[in-house]
Amino acid sequence: MKIVIINYGAGNIQSIKFAIKRLGYEAVLSSDVSEIKNADKVIFPGVGEASSAMKKLRDSGLDKLIPSLKQPVLGICLGMQLMCHSSEEGNTAGLGIFDVDVVKFDSSVKVPQIGWNQINKLKSNLFHGVTENEHIYLVHSFYAPLCTETIAVCFYGLDYTAALKKDNFYGTQFHPEKSSGVGEKILKNFLNM
Repeated sequence: MKIVIINYGAGNIQSIKFAIKRLGYEAVLSSDVSEIKNADKVIFPGVGEASSAMKKLRDSGLDKLIPSLKQPVLGICLGMQLMCHSSEEGNTAGLGIFDVDVVKFDSSVKVPQIGWNQINKLKSNLFHGVTENEHIYLVHSFYAPLCTETIAVCFYGLDYTAALKKDNFYGTQFHPEKSSGVGEKILKNFLNM
């Protein structure tokens, strides 16, 4: 199985690569269009600020490639947010895969939300073998509100989207690669699709 982690200069790519290696697979880091197109599974990570990350995608042409992919694609953290219609962070237009706009937590909660939280209302084979209210690891100040594509929910001042799914595209606001055994299960489920 060929697993490609998209390397566009805005990702937590090494920790994802190590997590996949712990599951017994090798992943390739790449920004090469044909290599990404020919992968069996694609992981789209992201750490940092939305508008600068989106600029890197546009500059490399990956903004056109990612929405056209037909194999399973997993966006993680900022990667998931960039797959949405837009983000309030830097007033950024996203890839438009998920039909939801990313917004900032209001002043009633401390941002960024850093640390462990529970996921519930799990709705996809991405969560096969994961029980309700398991703990996952997050670091974020912006979130996707609940929508028809929500497949998992977290609570932080309000219920918000912890994961999204549309067709072959999946996204997690949390970091499965840093979420211990639960995260490993989720990554394994993705790789087994």
